[in-house]
Parts: sequence; C-alpha cells; structure tokens
Amino acid sequence: MALWLLSLWKVQGFMPRCHNSQRMHISHQLNAVGVLVKKAKEASLREYIAGGIEDEVMEQYNKIKAARDEPLRVSKEMGALQADLTRRKGTITVIAEYKRKLIDSGYIKEVFEPAILSNEFREFGASAIAVMCDERMGGCTYDDLKTFVEDQRRNRNEVPGPIKIINNDLIIDELQIARTAAYGAHAAVITLGIVGAEVTETLLKACAAVNIEGIVAVASKEEAQQAIDLGASMISIINADGVDGKVEVVQDLNLPEDRVVTTIVNIRARMDKGLEEVEEAWACRDKGFNCAWISDALYKAGNSVNEHPGAIIKSMKSKSSLRWASPVAQSGRGEGAREYLGDILM
Repeated sequence: MALWLLSLWKVQGFMPRCHNSQRMHISHQLNAVGVLVKKAKEASLREYIAGGIEDEVMEQYNKIKAARDEPLRVSKEMGALQADLTRRKGTITVIAEYKRKLIDSGYIKEVFEPAILSNEFREFGASAIAVMCDERMGGCTYDDLKTFVEDQRRNRNEVPGPIKIINNDLIIDELQIARTAAYGAHAAVITLGIVGAEVTETLLKACAAVNIEGIVAVASKEEAQQAIDLGASMISIINADGVDGKVEVVQDLNLPEDRVVTTIVNIRARMDKGLEEVEEAWACRDKGFNCAWISDALYKAGNSVNEHPGAIIKSMKSKSSLRWASPVAQSGRGEGAREYLGDILM
C-alpha cells in the first residue's frame, strides 16, 4: 500500500476495513508515515519562511512567543465557533470542508472556486467552513483560506450571516497558528496522533495567545481523554470505523465539570454512488454528537440538482428519523422513500 495514501488515511479520516491483525500492521505503518508527513510539512514551512514572513504574521507570532512561559488558561465559556457548533440536544451542526483534491480520484474536476462554494455552504446551513490548506493532501493554499475569510466578511449584512473559517492544514508549528490568526481564520485543527501531547499543548497555548480556537483531532478514546486533559474544548473524531466505533471514542470519558466539550465526528466518504453519509450523520446525531465534519462526500455527485453540496449539508441538518426516512431512497426504495435530498430542500 502506498505510503502517501496511508498518510492521507491517517490525517483525513480514511481507514480501510480490515481484520485486527491487518489493522495493527497498518497502525504501525501509519506511525512511521506520520514522521514522513511532518518532514514534508517542515520542508514547506522552510520554503514559506525563505519567501519572507508577512508583518501581520510576525505580529501574531510575537504574541505567541510572549505567552510561551504562561500556563494554558482554559476558558470555562465556549468560544464563538464552539457555540456555533454546539446546538440543542437532538440536532447536529455541519462543518463543510473545501478542497480541490479527493483521496480516490486526485483533483476534483471543475470544482467550484471558493467564492462560489463559500456562499453555498453558508446559505444551506453549514455552521463553519474548513479549508484543507495542505497542497499535497487537499490541493488548497492559504490564499484559499484568505478568500473564504474575506468572502464571509462581505456577508456580514446578509441572512444568514457570516460563518466561521477553520484552517485544516497539518499544524505542527506555532508559525502556522500565527498565520491562521493573521489571515482572519477562527480556528485551527491539531492532530494529536501526529504531533504528540507536548506539542498539542504548546499549539493550544498558541491558539489562546492569538484568540483563535483549537480543535484537537483524535483517533482513540485514549487520545480523546488526553486532549481533554490538555485543555481541549473541541475534539474531532477521526479514523473511527462506523457509528459504533465513533461512539467508543467518546464513551465514558472523564469530562470536566466546569466546561463543555464539543464532539465533532468526521463522516468518511463512501466509494459508492449513494449518500449513506447523510444517514450516518443522522445516526451520530441520535448518539449525541454535536457536529458532523463532511469532506469528500460533498463532491461525490458533482453538480447534481438533488445532490449538490448544499443539498447534502441541509439533509444532514434535517430532523429526519432513521426509522422513517432514508436519504438514499430516491426511487421508492426503503422507508421514507419520498423524503429524498431534493424533497428535503422544498
């Protein structure tokens, strides 16, 4: 199996179905790949530094340096993004991820530009937009991040109003946090399994220093508990297999009494033509997850009238019951067949 493909599975939440022995073997390979991924990111950071760091980024970086010796202060109040992602029980919010590259087919053909999808994601009910700012994995750059930030700012007088922007680069250094803040994004994702606990804590402190929110990506119950103990208020579950596997990651965690911990569940894209991802989002909602992170599945159907990205987002947010409705039942198959994606939009 190609090492780069394995690295994509690790970071983006894809994992092949396999037996336990195979899974253990792949897990060991992924740990090794994590080192290679970090080296690649370090090289891209050196290239960025050589090109000259912008004044606004250095301003944010100096704030981070000044706060290094201070203890991490974990707020008891939810940040603006966390509040947007954490709604009343029985509902689920959606993070829509923008990317130009898919894991199974390379670059997306004729993908809409950020200025177009930014409005669609907002108008159809996404609570936040994540931008995969790693060119190798998502085909996007920090210029795309800027574009989404600026476009949402222009919509401040619209209804619905602007939504938050998340940097989903592979964050390994405080400089990336400074860049995230300088470009106006609201949050950054830190993958605990890639950088380790010590660096995760350092990066969470950096986020606090420049007033952006940190989302810690975790792949196991042990990592989830570790992230919470380090001060994370939002955890994103990656690499968990199926709804039950995702529930196992967050079940029986020792949660702090003085703050809310928001659970974000990554919905993996299926390789078929159906939209079982919507049904999985409903199931995760019913299991108590706060937010669904949807990525590749947004682009599976191209620009189909019933299955464009906005329709998928709105369907995930709908209050349909798994007992009575199926999002893949377009042609009268299964319960609730008439409540198909296009019908939900009406």
